[in-house]
Amino acid sequence: MAETRKTIGLSDAIASAGAGRGTITDRRHISLGSEIPTESYSDQPKIVRTDDGAWLCCITTGSGHEGEGGQHVITMRSADRGATWSDPVDVERADGPEASYACMLNVPSGRVYCFYNHNTDNIREVDVDPRGVSGYEGPSPYPDGKVRRVDSLGRFVFKYSDDAGHSWSAERYEIGVRETEIDRTNVTGGKVRFFWNVSNPFVHDGAGYVSLYKVGGFGPGFFVRNEGVLLRSGNILTETDPAKIVWETLPDGEVGLRAPEGAGPISAEHSYATMSDGSIYSVYRTVDGYPACSYSRDGGRTWEPARYATYRDGRRIKNPRAANFAWRLSDGSYLYWFHNHGGPVVPELMKKDAGYPYENRNPVWLCWGREADGPDGRVIEWSEPEIVLYDDDPKIRMSYPDLIEQDGRIYLAETQKDIARVHEIDPEFLAILRTQFEIRAVSRRGLVANVEPTALPMTVPAPRIGKFLERDAGRADHGSRDLRAGFTIDLEFTLDDVADGGILYDTRTPDGRGVAVCLGANGRLTLSMSDGQTTGVATSDRGVVSAGKRHHAAIIVDGGPKVIVFVTDGRVNDGGAERQFGWSRFSPITQDVRGADELRLGVGLSGRIHALRVYDRALMVTEAIGNSRAHRMP
Repeated sequence: MAETRKTIGLSDAIASAGAGRGTITDRRHISLGSEIPTESYSDQPKIVRTDDGAWLCCITTGSGHEGEGGQHVITMRSADRGATWSDPVDVERADGPEASYACMLNVPSGRVYCFYNHNTDNIREVDVDPRGVSGYEGPSPYPDGKVRRVDSLGRFVFKYSDDAGHSWSAERYEIGVRETEIDRTNVTGGKVRFFWNVSNPFVHDGAGYVSLYKVGGFGPGFFVRNEGVLLRSGNILTETDPAKIVWETLPDGEVGLRAPEGAGPISAEHSYATMSDGSIYSVYRTVDGYPACSYSRDGGRTWEPARYATYRDGRRIKNPRAANFAWRLSDGSYLYWFHNHGGPVVPELMKKDAGYPYENRNPVWLCWGREADGPDGRVIEWSEPEIVLYDDDPKIRMSYPDLIEQDGRIYLAETQKDIARVHEIDPEFLAILRTQFEIRAVSRRGLVANVEPTALPMTVPAPRIGKFLERDAGRADHGSRDLRAGFTIDLEFTLDDVADGGILYDTRTPDGRGVAVCLGANGRLTLSMSDGQTTGVATSDRGVVSAGKRHHAAIIVDGGPKVIVFVTDGRVNDGGAERQFGWSRFSPITQDVRGADELRLGVGLSGRIHALRVYDRALMVTEAIGNSRAHRMP
């Protein structure tokens, strides 16, 4: 057997520095999750609870990289919520055709069905779609016109287990997926089907549903066109003979769930949640810089026109070409996983690099959702987002999540394609996030400065904040310890004039060490911080400050993911239409930005500070919103 060699990257270097980075206690760091064992490649961990109380996980794995030969589906069981796992059981063997992208459904009898792609006919190549991907202007990554990655074609099949995943049926069963326009217009005329799935099956109104994403062709960016369908079975919950299970392909007609009218050709990785009024909600990725969503009021047979997903106030949510999932919790509320960047910058960058929209899946953000009345039925209102998971290496791409809820505790599974893990979400984090629509209180934990209302300009003692690295005397080399610390500057103010700019907050010393919040052009706020060697700068969205208007701005400097977030007047800045990212990263080698002993407020400005609160920790966005509501004028 040939020797396997692994390239050492940034994340490996960080890990090898282990003690030098300090003991990690931030529960959002993905390294603290429990690993799901796999051969090497690890994709799409999906977990169901079996009738004997265990967790059963199916995952796509292999000894190579994604899409290489030997890719197959395995399962394993855990009796301790993912802390340890049993030896893997093959659903399909590694020496057979590619088997990929599995999901499971547990039916009332205790039987578990496992659904997955299977390259049954052992097709080794297909032609590139000559139409390419809309808008892409670069060279083809397939110069001979052939695609030899064959894990997203073939037949959609299932096996079943009657012993809670200890073993799987020897026979596999094919699901007859109805042919539609996107199949007939592929390069084979529909003779070979192209598809995959990453979503969970669900039960609705006495029927079982399995998701599928039809592919129109392959080319730059791999998939060049796709749309979503649901496979519905009215008898899978009761039928004991797998050969007699009946399937229908929804929605009715020739077209599945696509991106909004006039948008790009990509509509994929649809996630589904059933709602209290019987509606089905779907949210899915596009290449437009925004996720799309739709509602079905008739069990998936028809869908409302696709639209871009929005926050509660109607602003579009941003997301790249990455899985974004919504789950309904047992209490009827919802959680939504996404990556909080995108906008029209993404399709522009895709013109030169078709793979670009796949990037930047770190950190992961969560919104909390609740139902409200819409014009045609219930709809989901989404909160402002919070960071739930991150890795120190900004190129790590965690994705393909699953959510498990048990005994009031909530867990997330994810993969970065090499290691899959399970993470319990911090209950305190969730408890605070759930209050976001109503919270109206000033946070007190970590408050180190609280300036009473006063006219500008003025000077007060400076709070001691901003130490990120320190020397670790316990190390033989006396190197660095990452404190994963942070701070928050929380301001309520009214300015008489904003045309000429000025400085709201300034602790900088003559050599530049310290922190400043400045008012710049176009009503922007800018945070700059420096330890004397390393300087970081982040800006808010444009137009967040107007003359004569009372504003609230919380600038959150989070030393876990090394991210700076602006929350202005209760909204997370996301960059709007002009910037892909509203949040910013700062250097992980930033040491100590504590500056002068005096804090200068309102230099070059006139107006009033209604409140200044400084914290020696990174507030949650929800806490910043609570501060904003607590003392704002009605």
